[in-house]
Amino acid sequence: MDDVKDKVIAILNDLTGEDFSDNLDENLYDSALLDSMGTVQLLLELQDELGISAPVSEFDRNEWDTPAKIIAKVEEMKQ
Repeated sequence: MDDVKDKVIAILNDLTGEDFSDNLDENLYDSALLDSMGTVQLLLELQDELGISAPVSEFDRNEWDTPAKIIAKVEEMKQ
C-alpha cells in the first residue's frame, strides 16, 4: 500500500512543510508540527484524498501522533 504511504506523506508535507519520508516516527505533536487545527485539516485531507472517514470526535491523538501511525490507521480504515 505504498500509495497510501505516499499520499499521507504528501498531505503531511503540505500541512507542515516537512518531509517525513525518512522520519516516519517523528511525533507530530511533541515537535509542534501539528496542533488541533492541523489535525482537523489532516482528517479532512485524508477524507478527500483517500476516502476514509475519521470523525474528530473519535480521534485519539496517541493513535495518530507519527506519520507511521497515521499510515497504519489509514490502511486499517481502508480495508
